[in-house]
Amino acid sequence: MLTTETIRALFVALNDELSFRDVLGEVGLCGGAVMCLVFQARNSTKDVDAVFEPTAEIREAAAIVARKFGMTTDWLNDAAKGFFLSEPPRHQVMELSNLRVWAPTAEYMLAMKCVSARFDSHDRGDVEYLIRYLGLNSTAAVTEIICRYYPHERVPAKTTFFVEEILDE
Repeated sequence: MLTTETIRALFVALNDELSFRDVLGEVGLCGGAVMCLVFQARNSTKDVDAVFEPTAEIREAAAIVARKFGMTTDWLNDAAKGFFLSEPPRHQVMELSNLRVWAPTAEYMLAMKCVSARFDSHDRGDVEYLIRYLGLNSTAAVTEIICRYYPHERVPAKTTFFVEEILDE
C-alpha cells in the first residue's frame, strides 16, 4: 500500500528522473491517490491512477523509480483514463522542477467515483466522503453533479442505485 508520504516521495523521484532526461511532465491524478493526497480521506492506496504526458517518457521514468523503491512498475498507471471524459476542473497538488501533479476538483472526483461505482473497492467510502465534503443530501443533487461531466448515456444504471443506497443509510 502507498501512503501519502510514499506517493510524494515517488513523485519527487519521478521528477528527478524526468529532470535527468530533460523532460517536462504532467500527471493528473484520480482515484485513491486523490483521496489520500488532496482530501486526506484515507491513509493509503494500492496504486496511483492517473493520466500523464508525455506518456512514454513518464512510463519509462516511473519504471526506473519502481526499481529504486522495490515496487511493481504499475505503481503509476493510466488504467482509469477512460473515466476522464472532459477536461476536468483542477488544482495543483505538487509543482516540481520537471513535474506538475494535479487533481480534479471534489465535484469531478465525485462524478468519476459514482460512474465507476465498483462495489468491491474503496469507491463506496470515497463517495460517502465526497458527498459529506460537498454537503450533499439527495440523489438528485449528486446526479446533477454527475451530469455536469458525463452525458446521460455514459452513466450506468448502477450509478443511481449506488448513490441511492449510500444516501438511504
